[in-house]
Amino acid sequence: MAAIILNEGNFEQEVLQSDKPVLVDFWATWCGPCQKQGPIVEQLAEELDDVKVCKLDVDEAQNIAGNYNIMSIPTVMVFKNGQVSGKAVGLQSKEALIDLIRQ
Repeated sequence: MAAIILNEGNFEQEVLQSDKPVLVDFWATWCGPCQKQGPIVEQLAEELDDVKVCKLDVDEAQNIAGNYNIMSIPTVMVFKNGQVSGKAVGLQSKEALIDLIRQ
């Protein structure tokens, strides 16, 4: 399944109310490292059935990015039971993202 595109309207339902762990890729179209992170995130979305994989464009959802103090992108956060359980800033390998989810 493709990554879910998040926005101000669906963030709470898709992330905070999810019964599965959620990986959120905070990114922007103009960000070079984000463009490299994107295919890795999409690959995880296709491979992982027990995790919801989402992308949030920080330019389109500035309030959410601000709420989570996103200062640099790409930033990846993992949410479990509506709470942040892990965070990584900068371009991450597939293995590093899996480790972040599983911790």
